[in-house]
Amino acid sequence: MGKLHLFDMDGTLLYGSAAAVEIARQLGMERETAELERGFAAGQLTPLQYAQRSCELWAAELTELHVAAAFDGAPWLTGIREVWADIRARGERCAVISLSPSFFVDRLLSWGADTAHGSLWPAVPFREPVQPAGILSSAAKVRIADELCAQYGLTRADCVAYGDSLSDTALFAAVPRSVAVNADHHVSGLAWAAYAGRDLRGAYELVRTGE
Repeated sequence: MGKLHLFDMDGTLLYGSAAAVEIARQLGMERETAELERGFAAGQLTPLQYAQRSCELWAAELTELHVAAAFDGAPWLTGIREVWADIRARGERCAVISLSPSFFVDRLLSWGADTAHGSLWPAVPFREPVQPAGILSSAAKVRIADELCAQYGLTRADCVAYGDSLSDTALFAAVPRSVAVNADHHVSGLAWAAYAGRDLRGAYELVRTGE
C-alpha cells in the first residue's frame, strides 16, 4: 500500500529557521521579524495577524529577487531531494504543507515534492491586502492532508507527518505515524519517533526501519 509523506517546512525542512526569517534577513529587518516570530510562537499572534503584520512590514521593500535569494540561502536540511526521490521511486507521494507564504513554499516543487501548500499571501510585490481565507492554520494542515488522501486514494492510516512545533500538533494527532524533527515540546509528546540533526535522510530512515 502507498504512503503519503507530509512535511512541514519552517523548523523542519529549514534547520532552525523559517521563510519569514530568511526573507527578513534579505531585507535587513531581522529584529522586527524576530519580534513577530516570538509573538506567533507564544500564541500571541494568530496566523492571520502574523501574515498581516509581516506584509505591512515588508510591503515597501520586498521583491521576487529577495524571495529567491532568501530561498537559495536558507539553511535547508541536506538530503531533501534524495528523500523525495526515494519516496516517488517507491510509488509513494510527498507533500509540503506550511503556514508560510505559498510564493516561498511552492519553490520546493522543483526539488521533487508532488505538491506544496502554503498560505496565500498577496503576490510579490505586495499591492493587495491579505485575504483571511487564504491563511492556513494547524487545523488546515489536517484538512489538506484529507484532501490529498482522497485525491490519491489513501487514508489517514497511510500518512506519515514530519514537523517540529505548535502548527503541527493537529496533524500529529490525526495520523498514526509522525516524526518530530528538531522539535519543541509541543509535538515531542505526540510523535511516533524523533530525529535531531541536519539530514532529512536520518528522519526518513526512522520511518523505513519502523515498517
